[in-house]
Amino acid sequence: MKSLNELLQNLRLDNQVAIENIPDLDLYMDQVIQLFDKTFADSKRHDNDKILTKTMINNYAKGGLLLPIKNKRYSKDHVMLLGLIYELKGALSINDIKKILTHINTETSEDGADIEDFYSRYLHLSSSNASEFSDEMNRHLLKVTEQVKDIEGDEYVQQVLTILSLINMSNLYRKTAEKLIDQLPSIN
Repeated sequence: MKSLNELLQNLRLDNQVAIENIPDLDLYMDQVIQLFDKTFADSKRHDNDKILTKTMINNYAKGGLLLPIKNKRYSKDHVMLLGLIYELKGALSINDIKKILTHINTETSEDGADIEDFYSRYLHLSSSNASEFSDEMNRHLLKVTEQVKDIEGDEYVQQVLTILSLINMSNLYRKTAEKLIDQLPSIN
């Protein structure tokens, strides 16, 4: 098993579409896709994985996850919403994502609410989570090591227990998030 620090560095935990990297002018769909591909290229598990496609963006727009698109151009707000969708889609259903973003999209459309402020707060939390994650992983690995200390030289068992434990933690976080989603008010 690679060293934990090496694995964490390869994860690119700090990878996000930073506000300062989003142009102030509206982008065409291909430009949006290029921005995401460039930003998340190092985060892909396999080289042929797609970060964002035209079909995905069209489905998000048709599904009401994005603000209305004007003249086939995507504003800074659209790009930030796509950044949130990208983050959420790894763990949640499209219906859950829609429920989360509906209020934000409604507020922005009706009141001109500031998506940039909201997204900036998310980026700050994300950065904080990434820095805390390394420490948490070290504590977690110590717990797994303690469980296998009586099994001499079986790195495979340690690695599988680590995987199972991480998936368990991931499921606990996802289930908690789903319960919080269920408590969000419905907006029609």
